[in-house]
Amino acid sequence: MRTHRRTRLLAAALTALSMAGVLAGCSRAERPQEQAQNEGAATEVRLGYFPNVTHAPALIGVEKGFFTQQLGKTKLTTQTFNAGPDEVNALLGKSLDMAFIGSGPAITAFSKSAGAIQLVSGAVSAGAQLVVKPGITSVDQLKGKTLTTPQLGNTQDVALKKFLAGKKLTGQVTVTTMDNPKTLDAFRKGDVDGGWLPEPWSSRLVLDAGAKVLVDEKSLWPQGRFPTTVVIVRSEFLQQHPDTVRAVLKGELAAIDWAKANPGEAKTVVNGALKKLAGSSLSPAVLDRAFSGIELTTDPIPGQFPQLAQDSVTAGIAKSAVSLKGFADFGPLNDVLKDAKLPAVESGDLAK
Repeated sequence: MRTHRRTRLLAAALTALSMAGVLAGCSRAERPQEQAQNEGAATEVRLGYFPNVTHAPALIGVEKGFFTQQLGKTKLTTQTFNAGPDEVNALLGKSLDMAFIGSGPAITAFSKSAGAIQLVSGAVSAGAQLVVKPGITSVDQLKGKTLTTPQLGNTQDVALKKFLAGKKLTGQVTVTTMDNPKTLDAFRKGDVDGGWLPEPWSSRLVLDAGAKVLVDEKSLWPQGRFPTTVVIVRSEFLQQHPDTVRAVLKGELAAIDWAKANPGEAKTVVNGALKKLAGSSLSPAVLDRAFSGIELTTDPIPGQFPQLAQDSVTAGIAKSAVSLKGFADFGPLNDVLKDAKLPAVESGDLAK
């Protein structure tokens, strides 16, 4: 009798252990992945940006030492890119931690990474135009023409293709991609008829190659404001090193404030950076025109992002609009803005 009782008790115990294991396994499977822990300031932060006027806060922040001043002992390593898609690949491959980037590729990075990339700040609003040969005076005259953008799926590529779709010109205009300096050469040779380009390249085509503005992208957005350049970060890096992210954003704000207080010197610094990075500087006229078309701001203009996500669908770049829930984390930026006694930025539909 005692033997049977012991057997029953043993069986019950094994069953209980088995159920506990199953429940524990289910709990682990259903439990969301834990966030990385705050490890304090990073040893190094790897920052990407473009040698364009539309990345002026990054250029000034690097050249004037605003980033390194705020980063303290954290090493700043920089890398430049021609357009956003290549920079996205660097972020997803974890060879970058943070990046100044176009709004379109920022959305792509968030989508492709399943949320492992986050929007943390704005940088520049506006600064893109469709510039064409002088003989093209109306949108209808674009039929049969060849236009360029910096790279497939980049911010200007989406903008041009969305614009053409809205004018029912999809398939009637050849859209090709090439590096911005090559676009200038191709336009001068007559190989292309124009392009949807960021500054300073739209200004270079106008002033150095005789192009005319057919569409200023400002005219397509409320109050002429849209996020041309923003700052994004790998979520893991943000979780591990929030102080370092705040330091970079503090350096960005310092660069923007300095540029607004010293516009002439800011242009000189940007021009010197462009010569160092791209091999050539801009004429004073091009520099003035390029700067007149942009607004340096940490405001990411978050309310425009749902439209930008839909634009990728209209442009034929994406099959469906990306859900942007969780895209933005403006906590570090708002900490910096609070210290500077500036208004906070609301995440709106981009919040977690």
